Amino acid sequence: MKCKLVLPLLLTPLLLSAEEILVEAESFDNPGGWKLDTQFIDIMGSPYLLAHGLGNPVDNASTKVDFDKGGEYHVWVRTQNWVEKFSDKVDASAAPGRFQLQVGDTKLDHEFGKSGADWQWEKGGTVTVEAGDTSLSLHDLTGFDGRCDAILFSTDADFTPDNSSEPLPKWRRKMLGVSEETIEEGPYDIVFIGGGYAGSCGAISAARMGLKVALIQNRPVLGGNGSSEVRVWAMGNTPPGLYPVGDIIREFEDDASKSPGTYEEFEDEKKEQIIANEPNIDLFLNHHAFDVKNASETHIESVLAFDTRTSEVREFKARNFCDSTGHGTIGKMAGADYNQIPEGRMGMSNMWAWENAEGEQEFPEIDWALSLTEKDFPYPRDFHAQWFWESGFDKDPIEDLEDIRDWNLLASYSAWNAIKNNGVYDRSDPDKLDHKNARLTWLAYIGGTRETLQLLGDIILTEEDIVTKRPFPDGCVLTTWSVDLHYPKEQYAGSFPDNPFISVAVHGKGVDRKRGYPVPYRCFYSRNIENLFMAGRNISVTHKALGTVRVMKTCGMMGVVVGKAAALSTEHDVTPREVYYQHLDELIELLKLPGNVRRASLGDEFAVDPNLPDMGEPEVDWIQKNQLTGIVIDDEEAELEGKWNHGAGLKPHVEDGYHYSGGTPADADAFASATFTFSVPEDGDYEVRIAHQPHENRSSNTPVTVVSADGETTTEVNQKIAPPLEKGFFGLGIHKFEADKPGKVVVSTKGAKGNVHIDAVQVLKVKD
Repeated sequence: MKCKLVLPLLLTPLLLSAEEILVEAESFDNPGGWKLDTQFIDIMGSPYLLAHGLGNPVDNASTKVDFDKGGEYHVWVRTQNWVEKFSDKVDASAAPGRFQLQVGDTKLDHEFGKSGADWQWEKGGTVTVEAGDTSLSLHDLTGFDGRCDAILFSTDADFTPDNSSEPLPKWRRKMLGVSEETIEEGPYDIVFIGGGYAGSCGAISAARMGLKVALIQNRPVLGGNGSSEVRVWAMGNTPPGLYPVGDIIREFEDDASKSPGTYEEFEDEKKEQIIANEPNIDLFLNHHAFDVKNASETHIESVLAFDTRTSEVREFKARNFCDSTGHGTIGKMAGADYNQIPEGRMGMSNMWAWENAEGEQEFPEIDWALSLTEKDFPYPRDFHAQWFWESGFDKDPIEDLEDIRDWNLLASYSAWNAIKNNGVYDRSDPDKLDHKNARLTWLAYIGGTRETLQLLGDIILTEEDIVTKRPFPDGCVLTTWSVDLHYPKEQYAGSFPDNPFISVAVHGKGVDRKRGYPVPYRCFYSRNIENLFMAGRNISVTHKALGTVRVMKTCGMMGVVVGKAAALSTEHDVTPREVYYQHLDELIELLKLPGNVRRASLGDEFAVDPNLPDMGEPEVDWIQKNQLTGIVIDDEEAELEGKWNHGAGLKPHVEDGYHYSGGTPADADAFASATFTFSVPEDGDYEVRIAHQPHENRSSNTPVTVVSADGETTTEVNQKIAPPLEKGFFGLGIHKFEADKPGKVVVSTKGAKGNVHIDAVQVLKVKD
């Protein structure tokens, strides 16, 4: 990987006619405890600094500005009072996000962030400065998410700053001294925009196919929802049975054990290092893609992105592009067909965590909080507020995104205020101290969004396709999550029915959680933008189908498929659609390659890279029939008589489980039996085996009869102990079978001392 670095000195405040100076907050030399927030650039126009201190004022952010001329300057700061938009529900005059600005030795009396539901330039008074370098510092007063976009100085008392929300407008570039000339990057074979599981794993896949790849991510870390910033553990399986497209995901994934987990569990450094080890990837962290240039109505020429710290603009040119943003913004800007349901979407979560400390902990009584009681939210058990702290179901998932995040922050702070200061859930404190020692340890300020819009491909996959297992020849990514849709939980929605913030997951039935359903490749490219792939939660599916494919490991496998398809697109000079119609067989061959195979370029041969992990077959707690040799008859295919119970608790079992039935006396008239019938392809000797999982309540003398050309042979099997053969099979001997005469294995409960267990029968040809 070649990591593109830009020196902060490139973004230097510029004096125009010795009258105006603009200082972008994101360019501060030392951000102190302020966080860089880039989530809402497309809404309010810029990255900004956020004083996210969980109620404790954060350390000052500081920088230096060169004033060419001394004198009196009028000061403006672009900010907002983030709770004022909720003034119908809270006392917004309390203004939680207040801060002050210090210029040199002068701290302005004005407190910023006290008014304005929308972003605005707030006038802060005047200050006298001397020519030369002057220090600036932001002083947080509350620790409750004060925000600063930019600071502007002017010698003109009548000057009015431009408050437009266009990302990086010309007037800002001019005042910052940022050239209007863009830095050209590429040309690349493919550019992935979005560094979550889909984009990161897709970039790795494409690089190992020998392509020249760029990966653009607007945050300082990779992983998206599965990063330490959001802390959603990666769900979805990478099952065996189709193609090893899960290898790269298993290499990339973290060890998080819950949502939210700890910072360390999400292994941000590991994820970035895996990308760094790829010589074919150029990684652009802290770059926000804000515009698309089209060569025609159907073809993307380039994507424009700016450095969120310096405002320097880069233009990325490539043969193909992949929208792995989750929000589908690249496709939307390019004119791709898309669908966005008007309401009833899954929302955004901002999870939080707490702990009990050694001594008493204070949390300020916040008079801008929602008035919450136990009827409004569930207790945050196990010291964390989980995924179901979710809102935005009927809000616009792009235009209202900042409002959704801020509502989540308001709900979370209000709930903690109720617990700490109002006695709510006192009885639930694990330490039985009425939460006196409890303290908030983490609250995500980066939201975890589940649903925005769907870019449309040649196939729009539906829930019915999935649950009825509709086959597609290009099925390639196994989705194993249930159809998991989120709705407001009525139990907690009474106080705020127009904007509930606690959800419930409704899991539909029909998805094969073990084997998965193969999502077709034709969901992964745009039907009307000829060089646009998509991977992640913005692929071509319906709202309900999104419920199963949206989880991170599944999204990562989509990226892997896109990386391999992009190789064929480049190699054969064809579009993503033509990869399917002209080169599907070749795509399938690439999909069969394990994740540790690579080539340096398209002209080179594939080879196993000894420096990459051999992931092998994914570990599962069941056995697929197609992993077994010979003729295999599962218990589901046996002819059952009498009463049999289905079970799956003893592992590993073949396919979906096993059956068992209680033993019956030897002279009983009523008993249960199971008959496994099969036909051999040719006359000869065959070894017969039967599988079971041992348990102390199983029969010690299960009668098993093999019916062959030689007649009937009965063997008693002790099912209390583990079978001696591979995959849990017990040998029933070698028997002669004829091709035109079906063979049988019959298991009976007659005379059995304990539960009789049946799982599968295996028949193997004995070599001459």
